[in-house]
Amino acid sequence: MQSLSSTARSNNLASLENGQFDVLVIGGGVTGAGVAVDAASRGYKVALVEKADFASGTSSKATKLVHGGVRYLANFDFGLVHEALVERGLLLQNAPFLVKPLAFVLPMYEGDRHPVGMPITTPGGIGLGFLLNCGLLLYDILAGRRNVHRHRHLTYKQVMQSAPSLMTKGLRDGYVYYDAQTNDVRLTMTLLHTAARFGVTIANYAEVTSFVTEQGKVQGVVVHDRLANKEYTVRSRHIISAAGVFTEKLEALTGDEPQVGVEPSKGVHLVFSREDIKLGDDAIVLPETDDKRILFIVPWESRVLFGTTDTGTGDLDHPTASQEDISYLLRHLNRYLSTPVTEKHIVSAFAGYRPLVKPKRADQSTSKLSRSHVVLQSPSGLVSIFGGKLTTYRRMAQDAVDVISQRDGTKPVHPTVNLPLLGSAGWPSMKLTLQARGQALKLDELVITHLGSSYGTEAATVLDLVAEDAALGQRLIADLPYIRAEVIHACRQEMAMTPYDVLARRTSILLLDRQQGMGIVDEVAAIMAQELNWSSDQQQSLAQDYRAASRIEVAIQ
Repeated sequence: MQSLSSTARSNNLASLENGQFDVLVIGGGVTGAGVAVDAASRGYKVALVEKADFASGTSSKATKLVHGGVRYLANFDFGLVHEALVERGLLLQNAPFLVKPLAFVLPMYEGDRHPVGMPITTPGGIGLGFLLNCGLLLYDILAGRRNVHRHRHLTYKQVMQSAPSLMTKGLRDGYVYYDAQTNDVRLTMTLLHTAARFGVTIANYAEVTSFVTEQGKVQGVVVHDRLANKEYTVRSRHIISAAGVFTEKLEALTGDEPQVGVEPSKGVHLVFSREDIKLGDDAIVLPETDDKRILFIVPWESRVLFGTTDTGTGDLDHPTASQEDISYLLRHLNRYLSTPVTEKHIVSAFAGYRPLVKPKRADQSTSKLSRSHVVLQSPSGLVSIFGGKLTTYRRMAQDAVDVISQRDGTKPVHPTVNLPLLGSAGWPSMKLTLQARGQALKLDELVITHLGSSYGTEAATVLDLVAEDAALGQRLIADLPYIRAEVIHACRQEMAMTPYDVLARRTSILLLDRQQGMGIVDEVAAIMAQELNWSSDQQQSLAQDYRAASRIEVAIQ
């Protein structure tokens, strides 16, 4: 088993230079982590490098949903929906502590449209209710035996029970269907832990700056350690790019002409307190916008998440929520709230880019681009996987590694179909054990639940820290369930190198409450300084770096 300790990172980099690998994965988001797990589980010797921190791009800025995409039914993308629903079922099976069923309420208002793309009545007199019922029935059928629950009709009263903040004027009734929810960053970290158990050598802040080419074929890469300012040469028989929106930039380093372009599409999310938007345990799907977007109101811990947009590009390294993005979201949200919200109610705002396949027509909007994934082989031998979405990461990884298997002349096998991710084995019974132990350590129920749903059976390692020092059981922020022990765990087990890694990704404090995150950065930096032997100057500098970055990435611009 390879180590994901922060202190072991330099050893991992040295192992990269000294080893000869079968597969090198470039990209430490959910897709790259999935590729590493898939390749290693087939018996390949695998390495993975990420230019920034793990899940620092799209994989930490999603809507936190695992779903088939009910809105794609209107485009007759039945194959895409079926594939995603199958993957949703596999995630519920293979990571039960991390992926949970979630109900989605569709309120029906007079004159509005819903994912089937039809108004309340049509020229033929067919009502939206009938069409929506048929669409949701098809959604259930496409899920097959892996369906979560069947959809059903809701009365006006039942809709209001699920979403008491909704406007009542024009509300008729509604429907409920089921998908699932996850923590995108924790899913990525769980995959990396699973990969490490298979022996994958992993390093973050390790940027590929060039390729090693022999006889016109890529045989390795030069990696720049961005923290120690060192360079390493890593050799591998196969190289897979899972660089998302940076795919074209990475391909350009090989000297090959890009075969298909990547169109980054920015998705912006707003975060609110549940005191300002009252919401039960169900998500709400608002009626279709004028530009045919579907927006979700989603419960997320003690907060409410709202989004997302589907707009053009900007700084790919530092995506931000513009004033225009914020105004767009607030305008549509307030159409359906009984008590409007304003910018002052926004706890946090964040944005990320989806790597969509670039259209053949330059005037085609990103909202109409395919959400399916693409696997390409360049003339130099680089394999690139991009497109898709969080839900289908496993299938994307499988398809990419199948290309490697075909090159090697071996019959593709797919072990990840039934591979429990780390923390899942024995979860139902272990859940009770963790709860009892957490109670014995005097942790409150919300903290215990959070630890279980974030780490699964591996939560025991966090509880071990609390058992050694009760002070580590204290919450970092009063109304969020994260505790001080998780900072130490992030350093010892998850290669956290900066306060930003901990506050933005190992926990979601930055995204859940930007202002309070700013208030505890010094405390977090002090804990990390003891773990990683930082000097006082390093500690203060990294804390200041966090403040500067958080002002850019989770604020309204």
